[in-house]
Amino acid sequence: MLYERYKKEIVPKLMKELGYKNIMQVPKIEKVVINMGIKEHDDPKKIEGCARDLALISGQKPVITKAKKSISDFGLTKGDPVGCRVTLRKVRAYAFLEKFFNIVLPAIRDFRGLSSDSFDGRGNFSLGLTEQLVFPEIKYDQIAKVQGMDITIVTTAKNDREARYLLKALGAPFKD
Repeated sequence: MLYERYKKEIVPKLMKELGYKNIMQVPKIEKVVINMGIKEHDDPKKIEGCARDLALISGQKPVITKAKKSISDFGLTKGDPVGCRVTLRKVRAYAFLEKFFNIVLPAIRDFRGLSSDSFDGRGNFSLGLTEQLVFPEIKYDQIAKVQGMDITIVTTAKNDREARYLLKALGAPFKD
């Protein structure tokens, strides 16, 4: 399991590479946020389908996000469901990342690696997927709609360099 490997192998390796004296200085994964925005907010079956798919992917029940204010150009009224999201912490976050880095990303056609430009300057990494079908839990004949998602990996790293070292040690396939 990735969390056990992080504690036993990756922490000492990062302490040596980054020159830390204290184990508490080593960056770690704080949380992983998976977000799906849904365009068809008036169709409850599509919202339920996306929530079901996200629950299968993450292993946790998603929260349905609602519109904070009305926007007439989008046909949106306050309180309409506009998406769903899941926040994974601790062991679940590491378990998701292990599956994501080792099974899902290699299954994407023409995948050449993650871009280092996706860091935000504070040690967090974000990426988007165009469809949920790359996850092995999702069956093609059971989905309501092909749906994309955003995945944000929040770390305790102080800068992008430390976060890149951490994600690389966890198995993230970066373009070099």
